[in-house]
Amino acid sequence: MSLQRGVAMQPEALESLSEDIHRLGDLLGDTIRRLAGPEAFDLVEEVRGTAKGLRADPSVEEARRLRDRLGRLDLPELRTLIRAFSVYFDLINLAEQQARVRALRARQRAAKDSPQVESPGAALRALRDRGVTAEEMAEHLARALICPVFTAHPSEARRRTILGKLSAVARQLDRMERDDLVPAERARAEEAIAEEVETLWLSDAIRGTRPTVLDEVRQCLNIVEGNLLDVIPRVYRTVEASLREVYPEHDWRIPPFLHFGSWIGGDRDGHPGVSPLATAEAIRLQSETLLRHYIERMDALWWRLSHSDRSMEPGEELLASIAKDAASFPESPRPPVHEPYRAKCRLISAKLGRTLESLGTIPSWTDAAQTPAPGAYFGRDELLADLRLMADDLGRVGARAAATGAIRDMIRLVEVFGLHLLTLDLRQHSARHASALDEILRGAGVCEGYLSLSPDARLDVLARELDGTRPLIPTHLAYSDATNEVVETFRIVAALLEEWNPEAIDKYIISSTTEPAHLLEVLLLAREAGLFRPAEGISRLDVVPLFEALEPLQTASPIMEKLLGLPIYRRHLELRGKLQEVMIGYSDSNKESGSLQSAWALYRAQIDLVETGRNAGVAMQMFHGRGGAVGRGGGPANHAILAQPRGTVDGRLRITEQGEMIADRYGHPGIAERHLEQVIHAVLHSSFPHEGEQPEPAWIQALDRLAPAACRIYRGLVYETPEFLTYFQQATPIGEMADFKIGSRPARRGKSTALEGLRAIPWVFSWMQCRHTLPGWYGLGGAVEELLAERPEALATLQEMYRRWPFWRTLINNAQMILAKADMTIARLYADLVDDPALADAVFARISGEYRRTVDVVGRISGQSTLLEEMPILERSIQQRNPYVDPLSFIQLVLLRRLRAEESPDEELLAGVLESINGIASGLKNTG
Repeated sequence: MSLQRGVAMQPEALESLSEDIHRLGDLLGDTIRRLAGPEAFDLVEEVRGTAKGLRADPSVEEARRLRDRLGRLDLPELRTLIRAFSVYFDLINLAEQQARVRALRARQRAAKDSPQVESPGAALRALRDRGVTAEEMAEHLARALICPVFTAHPSEARRRTILGKLSAVARQLDRMERDDLVPAERARAEEAIAEEVETLWLSDAIRGTRPTVLDEVRQCLNIVEGNLLDVIPRVYRTVEASLREVYPEHDWRIPPFLHFGSWIGGDRDGHPGVSPLATAEAIRLQSETLLRHYIERMDALWWRLSHSDRSMEPGEELLASIAKDAASFPESPRPPVHEPYRAKCRLISAKLGRTLESLGTIPSWTDAAQTPAPGAYFGRDELLADLRLMADDLGRVGARAAATGAIRDMIRLVEVFGLHLLTLDLRQHSARHASALDEILRGAGVCEGYLSLSPDARLDVLARELDGTRPLIPTHLAYSDATNEVVETFRIVAALLEEWNPEAIDKYIISSTTEPAHLLEVLLLAREAGLFRPAEGISRLDVVPLFEALEPLQTASPIMEKLLGLPIYRRHLELRGKLQEVMIGYSDSNKESGSLQSAWALYRAQIDLVETGRNAGVAMQMFHGRGGAVGRGGGPANHAILAQPRGTVDGRLRITEQGEMIADRYGHPGIAERHLEQVIHAVLHSSFPHEGEQPEPAWIQALDRLAPAACRIYRGLVYETPEFLTYFQQATPIGEMADFKIGSRPARRGKSTALEGLRAIPWVFSWMQCRHTLPGWYGLGGAVEELLAERPEALATLQEMYRRWPFWRTLINNAQMILAKADMTIARLYADLVDDPALADAVFARISGEYRRTVDVVGRISGQSTLLEEMPILERSIQQRNPYVDPLSFIQLVLLRRLRAEESPDEELLAGVLESINGIASGLKNTG
């Protein structure tokens, strides 16, 4: 099977890329011939060639002919085609990944004395040239925070098994390029790749059962342990080296500003599988993974640190520490007599082992309070003290290389990951807290009908209760199951933080925050569990509102202003360092109001929130809930950070890494390192904005006009056209996706079939599948056309905005990318699935008309005659991928029609549809 037309890279990288493509393509072709037969291979080539010809001269009638040609094939033939093109995309994605890594290495070699573009060094040089001093940079880094937060949102279509096999192929490709292999070694590497390609062909592409929450935890941990734990020390070393080079006058010891979080096992919003015990088990799995990794690293340090006291004199503090620790482990082998650092390594390993043993079983964490096992670590500080003692003593005796080598990397890991690995966020819908408190307050005789009160009255009730100390919740719960679950969640968090690790959880996020009382509800429930004890100076959780729909985004600042005026809430913030985190959601706001209105509401909300915090003397930290697809705030992370309003980043940023983007950004250590360096570069630049980056009043006015117009156009189709829901349900595979076991969480909140109850991820995912890509652009073209019809001179303003304003440029460029992934010819064939042809024609005409308008205005604003003209690598990659995605779309159309014609579900047909969904997702990428 020929794969060489599927990738576009810089000319100097094409030769090596071509070699990878030929190698993988030949292996896949041989596999198809051998396992499926030469007829299957010929069919794959025929369909590929026909689809490519259709790309060169597209027409709806020719597309229908190809669809009908495929419609004459039987199901096994169609599934063979799906498998061929799906495995193709998995392999071509690997080849492109390897090419990216190759390009990164080439740039590093070429850079010599100059830092790479979009690197920490480049940012530091630019900031120094703009007058930022070493003292200002040191003060900035002391309070900085960059925290990617991994979520299991279901947009990663590939099984963990498939990801593992692809990683094995990637390792062999990497080895063949980086190592000087002799012919026999190269042959063995190629044999290993051939084995994995064969196994990929013979493995189930889709999950047979829906993954559990803990399955998703394990999938994330595979990537984190496999790559991130090796990458992080390198990233910190790069930043330190750049600081020393740019600011040599300063003695740099940078704090651990880079941390990582997770929602997997903590996000219970609409997810019945995330129970209190599942949360505890997720933390245990993370801790086990990290502790075992630390033990392996300490064993490696033992081999390195063979320094003898016959050659140097260890310090008294180190010797005393060894003697103290040895007394706690009388059963352990006697530590080496003349090798003090090895002795300390052995004892640290023993303490880590005892910490691992102390995890015990999850039910024990819900019992009476326990104390840490003797000799076990409790939190990171004790472990850091042991490691720093060794490093300092090595430095004292002059063993500088050892003091700044592997032990420093170990210290960095503990600073970043503690003993818990990823800090787990909890999230729950505001309605669950309100309902629970309605029952609790009634049972305590405080308030009858809490839910029936006005928002101000609810706030008053909660503020009074928080000012008091009387307990509201009895030890033995006798509430409804839903209320018991809410209370038990807070109780198990308290147990985890008190008995195991005080750093494992520190944030509680409230979905659908619409009033101040929603934050006090969580604070009161936290107080009942002992997590908020203001008289003792204790508040263990940040209470984080999530503003995600249009109206809450527009009212976010008044909500927070009211809260910041409450003495009890101010006391909570004082105990949390006078810092208020606010999460802003891209997905639901986009689904509700369209991409342009959503982006502008998010931009405006951040400015207002930061100003509100500044007036109250509280730092506002933004948490960006972005997805992989443009319709959920996706796009290059560094560009998105640079596009944030001036003054809203200020060195502190949390951002979600969701679904398929986790593997894409962190699945290869070289790409993970580069991604994190680009994020650091963007945060540094955004934290010291240039005066010229401030938007002009005319630009603000233009967006204030465009955003509501785009929202009106979007909602006019999606929410105000009665026929639209029928079109969506029949022209997309949304119904079949309910059987796609892509994630543990349900696709809907509740049982409603209306659009309001559908989660944003399946909404975006299904529009990508049917090649409309509507959530990423609909309404933009019509809004701009309306503006230009009234004021033709406004085009010059929009063009200037594109040249000078990162926010507008990023928005337009993301629209270009998602428009280029759309295909109205194939989308029209999906419209053919609608039972009522007149309805299909009417709705599709509106969608295709707005598509043409949007393509036109994007070109006029950006000054390009075709989409992505100024991004030729991305343009070519999408153009060359599309002919291979197209056959999967045609096959999906055939299978959907067959499946829906059945009186009862045909499992084999459904499996074929789900396999096609998987393949299209791999081909289009950033689908959710």
